[in-house]
Amino acid sequence: MSDAIKVDDTGAVWEITLDAPAKMNALDFAASDALTDVWRRFAADPAARVALVTGAGDRAFCAGADLKTYTMPYATMAAPKFRRTVTDGPGFAGITRGMEIHKPIVAAVNGFAVSGGLELALACDVRFCSPQAEFGFQDVRWGFHPCDGGCVRLPQIVGLGHAMELILSGRRIGAEEACRIGLVNRVVPAGDLMDEARAYAADLAKRAPLAQQAAKQVILESYGRAQEDALKLESRSFHDLGRSEDLAEGTTAFREKRQADFKGR
Repeated sequence: MSDAIKVDDTGAVWEITLDAPAKMNALDFAASDALTDVWRRFAADPAARVALVTGAGDRAFCAGADLKTYTMPYATMAAPKFRRTVTDGPGFAGITRGMEIHKPIVAAVNGFAVSGGLELALACDVRFCSPQAEFGFQDVRWGFHPCDGGCVRLPQIVGLGHAMELILSGRRIGAEEACRIGLVNRVVPAGDLMDEARAYAADLAKRAPLAQQAAKQVILESYGRAQEDALKLESRSFHDLGRSEDLAEGTTAFREKRQADFKGR
C-alpha cells in the first residue's frame, strides 16, 4: 500500500483518503496502483457496501496525475507502461476505466478536482463538495485531452454543451456553477462536508445492496440504448431481484413497520 492512500475498511462503509496534501493529492504510478488494489478489494468484499473517497487537507480532492513522475511525451513512453496507463489498464485512480464496480461510491470534494482528479470524481456515483471546491480539465493547456473518462462521463452528467465548454477551454469552475450544471449533487459548508458525506454513505449502506447494485448497473448500461432495449434491461433486472432473500426481508419489514436487515442475498 502506498503511503499516499489511506483506507478505513472496518465497516460497511469504506473511507478512502488520497493522502498527499503537499502535492494536492496528485497520484503517481505507485499511488494509482495502490488505489486500484483498494477498489478491487472493495468490490470483492461482500461486507463492503459503500465507498466514500476524499482528499486529505483543505486544498484539494485530487489534482490529477503527478506529471513529474510520468515519462513524456507518451510517444516515447516504454510500451508496457503506455499500455497500462493509457490503453488497456484500469485507468487513473483505478475506477476511471476497465473496472466495473456496481456498489455505490460517494465523493467528498474538498478542494481542487482537476484533470484526472475530476475524472476520479466523475467515476463516483454521487458528489458532494465544499464551497471552496474547483473543477476543471486543464489538459488542453498542456497538449492533450482527458483520457480516463472525462470526454465520456462529463457529457453524460452535465450535458453536451457544458462538457464541450469545459473540456475545450480548460476553464475551471467553482462549486456554485458545478452544482447548477449538475456536476455535483450538493454544496456543503467545508466544516460539515465529511460529516454529511459520511451520514449519506451510512444511509446508503442500510439499503438493499443487491437492489442498489442492480439499479446502478441498469442505469449505466441503459444509457444510450434504444428505449425499448433499455426498458427490457430494467425489467429483466427487476425480475431477477424477485428471487432474492433481500426482497423477502424488505417486504416483511414493510409489513412489520421496522427497519429492514438486508444481507445481500
